[in-house]
Amino acid sequence: MTIVPPRALEPLRRRAGQILFTRVAGSEGPRNRALIHGTPGPRWFPPDSPVRRVHADSAMFIGGLSALLLQTLHPVAMAAVAAHSGYRGDPWGRLHRTSTFLATTTYGTADAAQAACDRVNAVHAGIRGITERGVTYRACDPHLVEWVHIAEVGSFLRAHQRFGAHRLTADECDEYVAQTARIARALGVPEPPLTVAELRARISAYRPELRPTTQALDTARYLMFSPPLPVAALPVYAVLASNAVALLPPWAAAQLRLPRWGRAERWTVRPAGRLATGAIRWAMRDPAQTGSVPVSAPSS
Repeated sequence: MTIVPPRALEPLRRRAGQILFTRVAGSEGPRNRALIHGTPGPRWFPPDSPVRRVHADSAMFIGGLSALLLQTLHPVAMAAVAAHSGYRGDPWGRLHRTSTFLATTTYGTADAAQAACDRVNAVHAGIRGITERGVTYRACDPHLVEWVHIAEVGSFLRAHQRFGAHRLTADECDEYVAQTARIARALGVPEPPLTVAELRARISAYRPELRPTTQALDTARYLMFSPPLPVAALPVYAVLASNAVALLPPWAAAQLRLPRWGRAERWTVRPAGRLATGAIRWAMRDPAQTGSVPVSAPSS
């Protein structure tokens, strides 16, 4: 059996990391990375804090997709996304903007983080419309913003605890929720949850409002079965997508009519997810540091 030295794999790792980085961060990724990490000044979150560790791990690839699926179940939020986000016409542009926002608020200077939130608030202020059932909405509605926030935070944390390189302790999980609340308040949410228990209770409180609209089901099918990816990337995406569904609360997967695999999840789906996130973590790590770097702003 021939063993390939790790150094011989370095060109492959760099190339794979560059491809992933470009997909996630876009052509402006290197410039944004330099600004986010290189600009001096105070940050919202200290080094090695839970929010930095969670958002730096490749488990975010599964957590982010699971969050998107969960978010579709709020009919008003889904109507706003379908009408104004351009997620089908420009899915990569939306991903680039989202990843840059996440990296800026997590790792950028306090001024840059606040400015990023101010830009989002300004965009939201101009978005309004009417759902298919005649319900008027405003994207800046704190109730809708909070739903997006708690769906993301819950999904990111569940993904990290299942696929992250280093799981958080119970106290660190509470700290993660409290730290993300700093971002939520800057986006106009008056009283975001501060602990895991409060987060779960808040998600439960939204359940009477959630239902699988035609737009939600179409979006779920698009994300699961028609992603805008080259053929070579589809097998890995299928693993990530399968685990994103497995990460959903059972009631959410049922409403979206997405298949669950029962016992097979534990013995096939989850191990495949660990392999996939491990491979992504290897490709996007910074060899000059002991850990990985932000998924939205990796070094290559």
